[in-house]
This record gives sequence, structure tokens and C-alpha cells, in this order.
Amino acid sequence: MNLGTLVGLTRQRQRAGALMPAHLRLDLPEGMTQPLGCDAVAVPARFGPRLMDRLPRVGCVYEDGPRWWWIVPADSDVAMEWPAPVAYSAGAVVRDAGCRRPVLINRPEGDVPYTPPIPLYLALCGETGTTPGWSRACL
Repeated sequence: MNLGTLVGLTRQRQRAGALMPAHLRLDLPEGMTQPLGCDAVAVPARFGPRLMDRLPRVGCVYEDGPRWWWIVPADSDVAMEWPAPVAYSAGAVVRDAGCRRPVLINRPEGDVPYTPPIPLYLALCGETGTTPGWSRACL
């Protein structure tokens, strides 16, 4: 594969995503930067308030009714098994947006939108009673 092929595939994927109205990308507030790219972690809304209290830093968080969406740096799913019922979204794309667009409920000070993924992961493991992947015994 060469660079031209990769660019072509990326453009095809972007066009396909644009045709699906049930998919949307979470828009960051004006003035926010994305130095590390942008993904999102969807969490059942019942966990949201407790997570806010447990995290050392909370970035941009969106709410769409049943879920809260936490903005994390791109590739925060590498080597991490996010616990069920959490859903990881590359590119911060809301796949089943339905009729309610997620609204921003937390904007951090400064211009960086991220919640640190490891503290978020550990807090979610605690909330769901899941042992972090790196703590499990190897068989």
C-alpha cells in the first residue's frame, strides 16, 4: 500500500460516515486544541456524577440522556480493555445518536479537552467491579 491508497481509503471512509445521519462527531468547544487527536468513552449516565468526583482532572464531557461521553486522547484504547458497559469511540463519533444530540456538560479550564484515560479507566473499573486488564493473572 502506498500513501495515495491510504489517503483514498480515508476519504472513502469519511464520505461514507457523512452519509449516515445517525452518526455524528462530538464537536469540541471553540478554542480547544487537539494535540493528541480525539476519541471518546461512552459511559452509562448513572456512573457520571461519581466519576466526576473521583477524577483528578475532568476534560470535556457530553451527555445525551442515557450516556455521558468523555473526551480522551486518540488511541486510548491501545492495550486497555474498557469494562462493560463502556463503549470506546475512535474519532469521538457517536454512532447511535438517535434524536438527541449530546450536549456539553463540562468544559475544563484551558484549551485541552482531555480527561486522562488511565484514571478514567481505573475509576470505571472500580464502578463496574472489573479488575483492570493488567492486574489479571496470566494463564
